[in-house]
Order: sequence, then structure tokens, then C-alpha cells
Amino acid sequence: MYIEVKDACKKYVQDGKEFNALDNVSLDIDKGEFICLLGPSGCGKSTLLNTLAGFEKLNSGSVKIDGKEVKEPSVRNITIFQNYGLLPWRNVRKNIELGLDARKVPKAQRDELCAKYLKLVGLEGYEKRYPRQLSGGQQQRVSIARGLAADPDIIFLDEPFGALDAITRMKLQEDILKISREEKKTMIFVTHDIEEAVYLSDRIVVMMADPGRIKSIVKVPLGSHRDRTNEDFLYVRDKIFELFNMKAEDYIEYNI
Repeated sequence: MYIEVKDACKKYVQDGKEFNALDNVSLDIDKGEFICLLGPSGCGKSTLLNTLAGFEKLNSGSVKIDGKEVKEPSVRNITIFQNYGLLPWRNVRKNIELGLDARKVPKAQRDELCAKYLKLVGLEGYEKRYPRQLSGGQQQRVSIARGLAADPDIIFLDEPFGALDAITRMKLQEDILKISREEKKTMIFVTHDIEEAVYLSDRIVVMMADPGRIKSIVKVPLGSHRDRTNEDFLYVRDKIFELFNMKAEDYIEYNI
């Protein structure tokens, strides 16, 4: 397996009380998979993402990527947050070039990469605009283009579309699904939106809270073309809804 999580436990102390954000979580992810971590607030999905990305350390258990234990963030992986993280004094092009500058990529190659990813995220002609001149959806597109330009092995996404309106969110879901297929990147995507998870995922990791744990891992058998009104899509969505209404077993083997 490309990513291996084994018996991961993470505890926090809040208001003098200890709680388990992750409780013996185990998960294997193949290279090139699109995985959604789905669940309500407090179920540990962002904590799991942060341990995978190297931002947080476990109390016990292990996380390995390509056979190496994750101890800190890697320059080979990038994280895209709900907050776009663009530098306001740099225009679109300069924001996309940020990681390329750090790697001292030659100018000709920078130009080529910027052009490629501006086209991929639908922002051709916006190169000289500044973040304040862009909509929220456009700023998130710049953030995605900046991440892709760095050619990461893994892209971690922590509710990146959560602050956007419904129409913009749906369009970006279409874009990120297309990008994942074309770029063949491993993507780990945190969401609390069931339809979003079904639309994007190869597999959905359904999580529950108190303590944070995996309730089920659901394979999404819909292929690369997703239609939100299709009967198969609605069937998978409804089965995920059913999971959240079930009693809180430790783990459910669930095949659709």
C-alpha cells in the first residue's frame, strides 16, 4: 500500500478533560486514489488528515507513506485549506510560481507550468490580477493551480470548498474531479457533505465521533463520469445516509 495508517490514536485535553480525536484508526490507500474522509464535526477527519500530512503527531500507532514513517510535513506533498492562503501582494501568476521559486525552477519552465495550470483551472487571462480582484471560487482555483504546479505526490484537501456558494462549489467539484483523473494524483479530501463525497471519491471513509473512528469504508462504483441525478449516484448517496442512521458499531464492512 502507498499510504498505511495502523492503529492511529490521538488524544487532546480540553477544559481539563481528555478526549480521543482518533481511536485505533487503520486505513490503507493506493497510489492515485481519491479518498474522502466524511463525517460530522469532531469525528477526527481533519486530525487524520493532519497526521497524514505530518502537521500533527500521534500518541500511538503509525502513519507511513511509501514505506516511510511520517514525522513531519514533506515538500513532496501539499495541503489545500478552506482558507485560500494566497499572498495578497502577489498577482495570480506570482502566487502560482511561489513553490517554483522556492525550488529555483528556471524561468522558461516556470512560464510553461504556469500556462499549463492556469488553463487547467480555467483562469487564462487572469495572470495579472491580485487576490482582492478575484471571487472566492477563483481564489481557490489559484490555490489549486499553485499546488499542482509544484508537482506533488499527494494533495491533501481540508474542506477546500466549504466557504463557497453552492453553484461555485459544484463547479469546483467538477474541476477537481477532472484534475484528479488527468493528473493521476493521490488525493485525500475532508468533507462533511455526503453528495460531495459520492461525487468525488473512489472510496469514502465514513467516520464517527466520540471517539473518532472509522465506521465504514465504502467503495464508490460510479466510474469517472458522475451524474448527480443518475439513479446509481442517488443509490450510493442514500446508502451513505443509511450508515449515519445506524447504531454506533465499531466498524461495518459495507459493500454497495
